[in-house]
Amino acid sequence: MAVAQEGDVLPGFAAPGGAPLSAPSVPLRPEPGSPASSLPELKLPGISNYAAPNTQAPLARLGEGTVTLSARLTDETADINRGLVWRVFGPEAGPDGRLPLIASAQGGTSSFDLAPGSYLVHAAFGRAGATKRITIGKDTRSESLVLDAGGLKLDAELSGGVRIPPAKLRFSIYDVHQDANGERSLIIPDVKPNTVVRLNSGTYHVVSTYGSVNAVIRSDIRVEAGKLTEATVEHKAAELTMKLVREPGGEAIADTSWAVLTDSGDLVRENVGAFASMVLAEGEYAVVAKNRDRIYQRDFTVVAGHNQDVEVIATETEGDDTDVN
Repeated sequence: MAVAQEGDVLPGFAAPGGAPLSAPSVPLRPEPGSPASSLPELKLPGISNYAAPNTQAPLARLGEGTVTLSARLTDETADINRGLVWRVFGPEAGPDGRLPLIASAQGGTSSFDLAPGSYLVHAAFGRAGATKRITIGKDTRSESLVLDAGGLKLDAELSGGVRIPPAKLRFSIYDVHQDANGERSLIIPDVKPNTVVRLNSGTYHVVSTYGSVNAVIRSDIRVEAGKLTEATVEHKAAELTMKLVREPGGEAIADTSWAVLTDSGDLVRENVGAFASMVLAEGEYAVVAKNRDRIYQRDFTVVAGHNQDVEVIATETEGDDTDVN
């Protein structure tokens, strides 16, 4: 049997670049008493380390397909490029009865890598939204949702076009349909004036509140898909400031409690202080002021758009003067 000597070429092996590998130079030490113990010592070359793989590039997600989702207000409008919220749900409800959320994204058109299967996709644009069932395979595809939605911008004014301070004006948007108890579902509360609200097309019941008492206007407004609907309602109300005085034009008396009643005797508002300021719908009212166990009363009229002071004169008898200063 031939024995490899140092410097001999080993058959079947080649060094990088095709050069034959020479005999190893690292000594091999066979076990004592083995048949190879009589062989000369061999030397093996050291092994070079390989460079670590570069993992900065994304690795392919095997077995998944890519879906690109886009949404439009109508069939004729362009894709929405911002303001969307995408949610991808599994088709089967979990133990809590809810569909599991698989993925989500915000912005405009978005792409998702998903395992093959069926999913429910929901696109929300403000309070407008649409849902679509999609099926994913091991390929790339696109899906488009039509929201059938538009915008609504609300404002209000007083009779004669008098502007209402925005801080005293709020809107609430309800479903136009009533349930068995005559109630409507609240969709959006506390909407500030001149705010654009995105809604699915349809008719909505809008409640406009000026102040915090009884100046309320209700109206049904229709939102058209792909359009901005601007609606301005008219309030028939005014802002009143009530004060208890010892003489007309005098200083307001502190520590006074107030009760405002309708002409039929229903309580509208209670207040405590030298002044009682509030917004009231037009109509006939009575105000009762109590100070140091003395009660004073007078009637007054609210004229739409006419802000005014209501003075109650603290006399020995209950005030019955109906003039408004």
